[in-house]
Amino acid sequence: MPRPAKAEKAARAENTALLIEIGSRVRNERAKRGATRKMLAAQCQTSERYLAQIELGEANPSVLVLDSIARALDLDPVELMPAGRNRDIHRVLGAPQRARRIALIGLRGAGKSTLGAALAKQIDAPFIEIDKMIEREHGAPVATLFEVYGQGTFRRYERECLERIVAKHDSAVIATAGGIVADERNFAQLLDQTHVVWLQALPAEHMRRVMEQGDFRPMAHNRDAMNDLVAILDARAAEYGRSHAKVDTSGKSVEGCVKELVEAAEGLFGKN
Repeated sequence: MPRPAKAEKAARAENTALLIEIGSRVRNERAKRGATRKMLAAQCQTSERYLAQIELGEANPSVLVLDSIARALDLDPVELMPAGRNRDIHRVLGAPQRARRIALIGLRGAGKSTLGAALAKQIDAPFIEIDKMIEREHGAPVATLFEVYGQGTFRRYERECLERIVAKHDSAVIATAGGIVADERNFAQLLDQTHVVWLQALPAEHMRRVMEQGDFRPMAHNRDAMNDLVAILDARAAEYGRSHAKVDTSGKSVEGCVKELVEAAEGLFGKN
């Protein structure tokens, strides 16, 4: 049944208002960076005329065009949405495309590597550890990359890896760095393009597992290592809590955790 003319008119007006607001956001972000319209058009490989139409709210940019503009401005497409209206991003970019990708988040010692590899076998998907992917590509341990290039550069490496994983794999189990939640852009991308599962554990469990793996760095020259770990967990808890599902691994066998994780994955896939 077609919508009444009044409802159709209201919908068109709402969409027009949204496009005008998006255009204003693009124009403002461009101005902040001191970039001319010609410069931005060249960077995002679109015409200057079309970019002008977008900034005036006279054009409805495609997913790819809006994404290329955001990249040129070093933004996430979500950041081009008007404040308080990020829920409308799906009208422009479409619903989140998580496919059958599972991303595991949590502190070191949560079990991301062990459980991730086991889950990947159970659901017949590749297992990818972003940290190891970065180390292979840049020829140095993560700790060294952090020390030499800083957190900002590392997060860019992380974002680039995630983009390639999503482009290549509709089905995958991805183990992320514990600090991915500290970067809103990367975490928003993860939430939008994967089913995110938080592997929880008590602080003492985290510490025990890390040390059992032969990594004594947490305790080296640091009597407050446990307090520091608790502080990090407390600081990240709200962000970890944004995950689509969580599995508490404390005091449980690997087999039991894998079973819960498989059930959680199947439940998330069923929501697609």
